[in-house]
Amino acid sequence: MTTADQLDRAVADPIGLITDLVTDVEKELGAERIRAVATVVAGGRAKSRSLAKALAMRPALLTDGRSPAPRAIGDLLIALRKAGASAIAAPVCAECGKKLRTLQRKGQDWYCGVCGQERAECTACGNVRRVSFRDRKGPPRCKMCPDNDDRDPAAVVHELITAIAPGADGDAVAEALRRSAPHRPHHRQRVVWVLEENPRLLTGEGHLAPHRAILRFIDLLHEAGVAGIVRPGCPRRHRVVRIDKPLDGQRVCRNCIAKSRIEECVRCGARREPATRDADGRPLCPSCLVKDPANLETCIVCGESRMVSNRTADGPICPNCRPLPILLCSICGRTAPCMLSKLTGLPRCGGCDRRQAHCTGCGRMRGIHSGTADAPVCGPCTTPDAELWRPCPTCGQAERLHAPGPCPRCSLKQRLHELLADGTGSINPKLQLLHDALGDTERAGTAMRWLSKGIVSTVLSDLGSGRRPLTHKALDELPEGKVVEHIRSVLVATGVLPQRDEQMVRLERHVKDLVSSHATAEGRKILHRYATWHLLRRLRRRSRGKDITHYQITVARQHLRAAVHLLDWLEEHNLTLATCRQADLERWMTSDDARHRREAGHFVRWTLAQKIARDLSFPAVRWNGPSQAMDDEARWDTARRLLHDDTLKPEDRFAGLLLLLYAQWPAAISRLTIDHIEETDGAVRIRLGAVPVELPAPVADLALQQVAVRRSHAVLAQTDSPWLFPGGQPGRPISAWAMGERLRKLGIRLAEARSTALFQLATELPAAVLARTLGIDITVAVKWQRAAAGDWAAYAAEVSRRTSPQPPIHKPGAPT
Repeated sequence: MTTADQLDRAVADPIGLITDLVTDVEKELGAERIRAVATVVAGGRAKSRSLAKALAMRPALLTDGRSPAPRAIGDLLIALRKAGASAIAAPVCAECGKKLRTLQRKGQDWYCGVCGQERAECTACGNVRRVSFRDRKGPPRCKMCPDNDDRDPAAVVHELITAIAPGADGDAVAEALRRSAPHRPHHRQRVVWVLEENPRLLTGEGHLAPHRAILRFIDLLHEAGVAGIVRPGCPRRHRVVRIDKPLDGQRVCRNCIAKSRIEECVRCGARREPATRDADGRPLCPSCLVKDPANLETCIVCGESRMVSNRTADGPICPNCRPLPILLCSICGRTAPCMLSKLTGLPRCGGCDRRQAHCTGCGRMRGIHSGTADAPVCGPCTTPDAELWRPCPTCGQAERLHAPGPCPRCSLKQRLHELLADGTGSINPKLQLLHDALGDTERAGTAMRWLSKGIVSTVLSDLGSGRRPLTHKALDELPEGKVVEHIRSVLVATGVLPQRDEQMVRLERHVKDLVSSHATAEGRKILHRYATWHLLRRLRRRSRGKDITHYQITVARQHLRAAVHLLDWLEEHNLTLATCRQADLERWMTSDDARHRREAGHFVRWTLAQKIARDLSFPAVRWNGPSQAMDDEARWDTARRLLHDDTLKPEDRFAGLLLLLYAQWPAAISRLTIDHIEETDGAVRIRLGAVPVELPAPVADLALQQVAVRRSHAVLAQTDSPWLFPGGQPGRPISAWAMGERLRKLGIRLAEARSTALFQLATELPAAVLARTLGIDITVAVKWQRAAAGDWAAYAAEVSRRTSPQPPIHKPGAPT
């Protein structure tokens, strides 16, 4: 392996490279033992890579032990020899050549205890000797000339503090002095000397302390409750925080130190304190460091190569898989995985961390940091710190700005004006509605991310400049996809474009493409008649002016595909609908290539009615009850879990209960509005059909909670949407497919659960009541009732017979 290959491996697998290099020299120790020693010495990723690179550049360090080399190399040599390595050389002093068991370092040179000590002229005797002490003024002294002070340091400092706070407890002062430097009496003596020179360090000028032990002493006195002692604040930020870093003769906080070291990152250009430097010594910010492909590792949970968030005994874990402690959320009161808030130090669950609400203090829509679910409090109201919440230079509102410049909302408005303005700088009046709606959205960050996604900015820029007309037809010319559909829904929701039935338009487009792709002209003609004058016409008649559902469009597509498959098979066998006979139709039905047989029967019956085909028979399949086994006990177990499991999302619990208890399909649940929930005289009712149904207390609480906290995932995040379950597109409900997926994740088998619920209800209620309360057709209710063997028609006839007046019975001989 070449040196270049070894340097690449030093980044990808530093411990493995160190183990191989040592194993090439040391034959007595096993590879596992060497790896264990290297892992302990190397420590973290940066140190292990530096160690591996140094050994790759100069493997002879293992056999000669001579510096210059990093300190970690010397530690590795010492650790290997302690583990029993015989071929590994001990580190040697750079001056005298002595073999070392411990070492001192100057730069990258190693020295023994004699050669490594500093030598200077003693301020007392004038001889040039090793420096053993420094007197109270700071000049060096040799071992023969100590700066002796026979006074008791505790008594001296107690006298100083008594002048500030009469009656201070001497034992508490002595204990604080001892704990400030527990193993170094000389440091305690230096603390006393400094305080004698400047007692004001104890009353607020602690930032001028020359030694960190003085700051620890002040903190201990403050904790002991000694009156008159003032904890020092950062002289630059004027905040009482930990200040132990020296800068320009003062002790400042870590934040000020970071700002004093700001450099421009060579990759992203951000001005931050460098986290590391590249091979050429150029600065890299922390974000570029963790996102560097060389620093990504395989997560032991998901198996993806990602950033490392936690390191466990089993291996690294990425941020998405990082386990969170299960705690009681301080805001909503739920027991859930929580993080500790940086402002309050209290646990906060993921839902409350992402939630935005109107603050009860300032009334603004912000992220929630404290308070309760009913009375949330935003960050600036929780911790009104002028340094933490800086004012935006554009709007003046207090924001926690992560970078210089305007706040997220002002940045959003600037970006919107750039996209929607024409060449003169003005915005089309229709697009001004979009500008105002997005600019005032509750989630400025979400809107900003949406503008940077895919072709959103390009489409909006074309609409603003006039390069693309502001019509549905112009958007139809764009490639189909979710991004374009979301753009259209935003334009419709803000009033820029008129409403239209997108499901119907999508179906008409699908019909056009499918019909035009058929091979024969006669087949295209028949398919056009079938789709346009039967399928689409029937859909429009049944929808009664409302938008058609996803289930309806799916059924129409299946019927049309079935017709196409049958016509294709007839074409392959040189047949037409006019020449096809019953034997040919049955041959297709029994062939392996036949698809959508039941839907094809609908097409065949239509052709017979239209006199296109003749002498064919394809009867409809009548439903004779559920075909799957139904487990009523499992249904009730799931319902009990949804009623009492607070770890599940409330909206999922409510939707699941509507399916399990009231036999509602996901399509029907997704199209419920807040008007379907009624609260009168303390009772909560839901209108699933013509007659409202009163909800029991636990379900009623979930219904009212959903009405109150429902939120859309759309970029506009409109809370005035009429839908009970808002979807990902503005002004639209959640799709039936998405609702079904959410219920499946709860472990609910949709068809089986609905059939079980409907079967049970059909045994308890008459068909008329079932139809009026659940919103199903009366004929469907009757079929389910008969399938459940609960034919209430016979029961009603019997009741009617018993309660109706009977004709008098004429007895022989009685008067008439």
